[in-house]
Amino acid sequence: MKKIAISKKIYASILEHANNELPNEACGLIAGTEDENTRTIEKVYMLTNVDKSPEHFSLSPSEQLLTVKDIRANGLKLLGNWHSHPSSPSRPSAEDIRLAFDRSMSYLILSLMNRNEPVLNSFHIENGTSTQEEIYFTGE
Repeated sequence: MKKIAISKKIYASILEHANNELPNEACGLIAGTEDENTRTIEKVYMLTNVDKSPEHFSLSPSEQLLTVKDIRANGLKLLGNWHSHPSSPSRPSAEDIRLAFDRSMSYLILSLMNRNEPVLNSFHIENGTSTQEEIYFTGE
């Protein structure tokens, strides 16, 4: 299992976007680099939750396409996606697991259940099983 490195600045931008989207789930994609042991998130993309729901999300297809083009143009790799859980823990729901089609991706979930103590976790999901990935914060 790979470790996930994320800067405090990128985390803060995810948290801000998730709070701005309340009461609905917020979502997006993450991109960066990886080596044998670590995926380093270098850029986060805030996408529209076209479902506009507090219980599930769907990424905007047109925004996904533009994001993948930008990732490639910047020489980065798509590492996975992220979404928020406005009122549930930072763990994959049954729907999250069912919809996790790409086992090469990391799935970050930000829980805003306790607004004073948000929790960000990352998961590897494969064959209906989720395994928590180690996540650590870098920089400022």
